[in-house]
Amino acid sequence: MSRRLGNPDHELDVELDEDIQEPPMYKVLLHNDHYTTMEFVVYILQTVFSKTEDEAVQIMLNVHRKGVGVCGVFTAEVAETKVARVRYLSKKENYPLQCTMEEV
Repeated sequence: MSRRLGNPDHELDVELDEDIQEPPMYKVLLHNDHYTTMEFVVYILQTVFSKTEDEAVQIMLNVHRKGVGVCGVFTAEVAETKVARVRYLSKKENYPLQCTMEEV
């Protein structure tokens, strides 16, 4: 679709792409280890991912039982920020909790 923009004396033909695509989405995952406490995982889920206590416990149990749990689905920038925050808090508390992201 072509539209004319700007001052009528200096019109500018601009092609606008009407097919706007959604940004790619990423799952943020927590991975089980044998050292990080269940309480700390629940704390991470509540503070970093804004989960209720019940949601956090359910995700923590998935991590514990299945080896991995999905914390949420976000745009790339948000997912990267959450992964970095989990890694920072885990390192600060001397836990080896692993957090990764993968495209949906």
